[in-house]
Amino acid sequence: MKLVTRAQLGWPASAAPSQTSTKGVKVHYEGAPVSKKLLSDHNACIAEWKAIRASHLANKAENYSDVAYNYAACPHGYLLEGRGLRKRTGANGNQALNQGHYAIVGLVGSEGLTQPTDAMLSAIRDGIDLLRKNGAGSEIKGHRDGYATACPGGPLYAWVQKGAPRPTTKTPVTEEDPMASYSKAEIGDAVLYRDNIPAPKAAPDKSKNPNWSLSSYAQTILNTLDALRSEVDSLRVKVDALSKEN
Repeated sequence: MKLVTRAQLGWPASAAPSQTSTKGVKVHYEGAPVSKKLLSDHNACIAEWKAIRASHLANKAENYSDVAYNYAACPHGYLLEGRGLRKRTGANGNQALNQGHYAIVGLVGSEGLTQPTDAMLSAIRDGIDLLRKNGAGSEIKGHRDGYATACPGGPLYAWVQKGAPRPTTKTPVTEEDPMASYSKAEIGDAVLYRDNIPAPKAAPDKSKNPNWSLSSYAQTILNTLDALRSEVDSLRVKVDALSKEN
């Protein structure tokens, strides 16, 4: 299990009410468009989770004490702590439903990123197993079970209806090539002039310019070669003069 704790997220202890047991766990999705950027950038997953919590805390109508879910699961297989263990959820629709089940949200939505990866499904199972060890019963349901909503969306709900089986094979996370839209000239420019490398220890400007681009090294090599050529030419002239004297 790859768990990201509240402390790692920079969050204080949850102020949600305590609850030591439930009938089980309900699975959710975001119910809004989710960027496919999450597939290739785990930092985007963390930012998404933090944004969800911020939006819940700002929702004065619902008066959330914390992010509504106990946990979230991202496409990379990380289980992200929300309210955490033995805390009543605020996500299932009303107080009776919240008391009935804990809640885990998969970071997929109604548009964009809609299909959970096998790694995400495994992380949801990690969360279910963790909650079961800490008071949750055996039920695994979708948010729509008992509340009028499309949540957790078609793909996740189909998985829930199968019993939320742990995937036996892992689907690799699709990673987008960040340089795909760049021309060869632009890539060359980025490497030569922008890809900073630690400056050599002997660099005269190391204290003010600790990082050089590849072009800096190339120019330094050329300057050194020019200086050596000049020195060799000078020595050659001196050797020729000495040979004529003898």
